[in-house]
Amino acid sequence: VELVESGGGLVQAGDSLRLSCTASGRAANGRTFETWDMAWSRQAPGKEREIVAGIKWEDGSSYYSESVQGRFITSRDNAKNTLYLQLTSLKPEDTPAYYCNSDSSQFSDFRTQSGFAEWGQGTQVTVSS
Repeated sequence: VELVESGGGLVQAGDSLRLSCTASGRAANGRTFETWDMAWSRQAPGKEREIVAGIKWEDGSSYYSESVQGRFITSRDNAKNTLYLQLTSLKPEDTPAYYCNSDSSQFSDFRTQSGFAEWGQGTQVTVSS
């Protein structure tokens, strides 16, 4: 499994960005992108990973953490093996690197952050005040 994020950058507070994550490969259990649960996480230096958004493969339902609810939207295009994260009304505290995560086990949980062992290399988002 390979996950490659793009779209990060330096923006001002209140601006918007769209992050993309292109996936390739097959999980160890044989599953491919269209049957993976996908998530976006971020991790500030010295802090634990926080899953901020996710989307289930089976019904397309999405999850958002309280910190981004109403400002971020995640979506997926299975034909392109791509996951997106639209970030709006950005705040300085949205600054950490953002990572794309995948889980093929079908037992992942966004709230407990269970699963999602696969990570991309990350894309940096920097929001200036």
